[in-house]
Amino acid sequence: MNDQATLQLMRTLRLTGMADRFEALQTLPTHQQPSHDVLLPQLLESEDLYRNHRKTQTAIRNARFRYQASLSEIVCNTERNFSKDTLSTLSDCAFIDRGENIIITGATGCGKSYLASALGYQACMNGKKVLYFSLPKLLSKLRSDKIDGAFRKELERIENKQLLILDDWGLTPLDTAARLALLQIIEDRHNRYSTIITSQLPIKAWHQYINEDTIADAILDRIIHRAIRIDLKGESMRKNANIKP
Repeated sequence: MNDQATLQLMRTLRLTGMADRFEALQTLPTHQQPSHDVLLPQLLESEDLYRNHRKTQTAIRNARFRYQASLSEIVCNTERNFSKDTLSTLSDCAFIDRGENIIITGATGCGKSYLASALGYQACMNGKKVLYFSLPKLLSKLRSDKIDGAFRKELERIENKQLLILDDWGLTPLDTAARLALLQIIEDRHNRYSTIITSQLPIKAWHQYINEDTIADAILDRIIHRAIRIDLKGESMRKNANIKP
């Protein structure tokens, strides 16, 4: 089999990473092309890298983040009450393996959603399954799903994600159906998977926000006691478009 036929077979078998690498090597002068004992490992490595990259990009698309964010762009300083050490501790995503939550609080515009999205991106890069939601939109969707009969299916989709990001916690009031749905989501994930919550409300105000003692106690007990707390400070970072959150 000649090189062109080999390349065509790789394409037919959808070995895209391998085919791209093989095609690139054919453009090199003969004396620079790898020997047969080196060629196969290079091709296999290229295919592995290609598949991992494709898997990561699919995970990022499916997560539906609010921002295209990167941990390398997060501003760490004392004014923000967020240090490089804290960022470094979170960057390996070990908190997900431990089933720990992250609570990010702070005033509007201080970078809560961006930080949560950046952590979500990093989790995708580490091979984790992630979902991002604005909490008011999620609860509204679940309300519609209950009418349409898709409620349980959506909860199962959320439950199986290793990291769930609930943005805008406390932005809109909760009714009884929303409280129960939120309790079910948190209960399904408790001690198994991680949840990142962002909120303008300080944690001490969350019980009042949920506004039903028994449900509030159950939800907060499952969220707070195994949570890393980040309280961002400083003025809105949207005032300066040149500053990354």
